Amino acid sequence: MGKKKAEEMAEHRQIFRDGAAKNNIGEAKADEVFDLMEKFAGYGFNKSHAAAYSLLAYHTAWLKVHYTAEFFCANMTVEMDDTDKLKVLYEDALKMGLTFEAPDVNRGRYRFEPISDKQIRYGLGAIKGTGEQAIQAIITAREEGGPFTSLFDFCVRVDRSRLNKRCVDALIKAGAFDSLQLNRAALMESVDLAFDFANAAAANANQTGLFDMMDDDHGSSTQEPELVEVMPWGVKERLTFEKTAVGFYLSGHLFDEVAREVRQFAKRAIDDLIDTREPQLLAGIITDFRVINGARGKLGLFKLDDKSGVIDARVDEAMMNANRNLFKDDELVIVMGKVQPDRFSGGLQLNVNQVWDLAAARCRFGKFLRVAVNGKAPDIHRLVADFPPRREVTEQGELLRGLGVRLSVHRQRDEGGASAELQLGEDAKFFPSDAALAGWMAQADQGKSAIIYE
Repeated sequence: MGKKKAEEMAEHRQIFRDGAAKNNIGEAKADEVFDLMEKFAGYGFNKSHAAAYSLLAYHTAWLKVHYTAEFFCANMTVEMDDTDKLKVLYEDALKMGLTFEAPDVNRGRYRFEPISDKQIRYGLGAIKGTGEQAIQAIITAREEGGPFTSLFDFCVRVDRSRLNKRCVDALIKAGAFDSLQLNRAALMESVDLAFDFANAAAANANQTGLFDMMDDDHGSSTQEPELVEVMPWGVKERLTFEKTAVGFYLSGHLFDEVAREVRQFAKRAIDDLIDTREPQLLAGIITDFRVINGARGKLGLFKLDDKSGVIDARVDEAMMNANRNLFKDDELVIVMGKVQPDRFSGGLQLNVNQVWDLAAARCRFGKFLRVAVNGKAPDIHRLVADFPPRREVTEQGELLRGLGVRLSVHRQRDEGGASAELQLGEDAKFFPSDAALAGWMAQADQGKSAIIYE
């Protein structure tokens, strides 16, 4: 029965009937009993086993409701080495109304800790590239000398025999130094400098020079250098590095940066998907992209995440090869595809048949770019020359991907005002990359420039 071999089951049914007949039990009753056993073989266990599981489930549910923060702290500490399970617990905790205090070298400990009934302090041990010994060294230095004041102070005071540069890099990427310095890029570029400073401070710790004895203000060796000056990371770069350290986006989501614009044309969120045969337009961030060999060639499998939810998606080899620059982790894509039930997971699955990046989607779904002018027109010729429309060869022939422009004029006078819009011709079409839009905005009146989708 456990192996569910139909031929053997039929043979044993007859054996069971024969045995029942010898005990004066009719065939109908014998089949009824045999059917019960066959059904139980699908998935069943004895009452004591069921009772134990039920009691455990009841205790777990009670703890989760009445000691929610403690429940999640314990479970997340147990699973801190498994990013996938940690992410599920993190998202579940958010749904339960909990909030998380970001990783912080001045407050965090190795384990996850409840701050209150509704807030959890993120465990530093869950950051990839750290370790219990390194985190304990940080805590020891903090308890002995008080809060750290800078990256240099941190490197001087923490036992470097238990802390290496890889660990500091991971802490910076995770945002654990944000309370000291928000420019994570500057911190990353200054790690070598901070370790050199710490080594120099340790070498000079027991040496006292003649000038130091006579002049307390002379101690130039203790003067911290400045952080290396670099531009701060953008949202995408910051969150991408954060994901490498934590395993998922903790301080935000890559979709946040584009959500306001994208929702003007890709209106349906993944969490609101419906099972329909009609193609659906979705947008999200690609994660867990991989390629497998399918029955009809290679298949690209990935998850599409728009923060509201995640859906499993697939794309065929031809489309994957034509858009290699799009199908990769942490990339924003706008896709058209059919959603259908996934018989393996029980959820929904998206079969992609069209894909665009954001700039191409602006061409496809945007009506025009409205640019405010007031007495001075933008340098249209230069802007179009710098960002010309793109020509693409398709099965339907050559396509010109570009967005039209309308100049919006508004003049205010004492007794009233006048407004007008001037639609520029085809020669003024341009390819709406982020850089192109920034160029139009820089020349617009008061920076008023926006793509109109409806």
